[in-house]
Amino acid sequence: MTPLARIIDANLNRAREALRTLEDLARFVLDDEVMCSRLKRARHGLVEAAEMLPIDRAALLAWRDTPGDVGTRVSAPGEYRRTTAGDIAAAAFGRLQEALRSMEECSKVISEGLVAGAGDGESSGVSAEWDDRDSARVGRGNGGALKAAGAFESIRYESYELERLLLQRLFSGRSGQWTLCVLLTASMCAHHSLPRVAELCIEGGASALQVREKDMDAREFLGTIRRVMEIARPAGVPVIVNDRADLALLAGAAGVHVGQSDLSVRDVRRLAGSSLLVGVSTTNLEQARRAAADGADYCGVGPMFATTTKERAPAGVGFLREYLAETACRGVPHLAIGGIGPDNVGELVEAGCRGVAVSGAVCRSSDPRGVCERLVEAIKR
Repeated sequence: MTPLARIIDANLNRAREALRTLEDLARFVLDDEVMCSRLKRARHGLVEAAEMLPIDRAALLAWRDTPGDVGTRVSAPGEYRRTTAGDIAAAAFGRLQEALRSMEECSKVISEGLVAGAGDGESSGVSAEWDDRDSARVGRGNGGALKAAGAFESIRYESYELERLLLQRLFSGRSGQWTLCVLLTASMCAHHSLPRVAELCIEGGASALQVREKDMDAREFLGTIRRVMEIARPAGVPVIVNDRADLALLAGAAGVHVGQSDLSVRDVRRLAGSSLLVGVSTTNLEQARRAAADGADYCGVGPMFATTTKERAPAGVGFLREYLAETACRGVPHLAIGGIGPDNVGELVEAGCRGVAVSGAVCRSSDPRGVCERLVEAIKR
């Protein structure tokens, strides 16, 4: 029995197990039909690639010796450390890609007829029929082995993209579901300074603060972010920066919130990796699906009602209902936004809303703390 065939056998098992694990995560954790289908196709493609090899499967199984395999007695502590579904997926992708590369390389050698004992199919487990003219029949000839090597390579490249997409989804939603995020803009703070409004919002139960300054120069904006962070950090309240990923990084903020015309989630990840939470404003279900697929940590959903800060027509409560019912957005926290205050938040709660982002109703109030308390109470009721 050729050692290379045993290597392929072991790695074929490893790759199939990894793909099944990943398919189950896409199916049962993410409820993602498209991702599940792509992984299923990869799993079936793996079997088809293995069938191209000039290897006698029955002989291969007869030579399998799991109890006598020295590799089964070698392990590392990290093999048993998993804390999230994302950790499971990351480990599975690692096993998959390593196994595919090993099978690809061994298939190249088999294709050259360099396997010891290749001329005796009964003793080697490798088919004696190496006739390229019969390459239409799988499992025969060195041409089949070359095709298998190419197929393993193709699946490996596909796995790199699947890894990006699946892990983005599994590692999104790190913010958790905030109840109330207050958007702070200095010009809207009618009765108190922006730092004082930040203090009162925290006292009123705000889950997060977003600093949003469209017209402030970068240096002043950075100073404002840092001042808000000094207030929020002792209370454990995360600070999000609107639009400016660079300033969020410089200030050490928890995250950045981007709109449809700002940097994409992927671009922010290229700049910041996982060091920043990324929120995305969405006004329709297509944008929300894209944000979820790109790995957004939460989505702004709106505008719910008419607002003085945005000129566009409200998306309405219907969009919120669509978002909450959309399987592609499952697991991605939401913040309903746009014209929300204590008088209309009940309508959102009835639709299933669990978190809102509010600006004017809090910043323009003489009692920001009281407004926050009423909003939080209404949502948690």
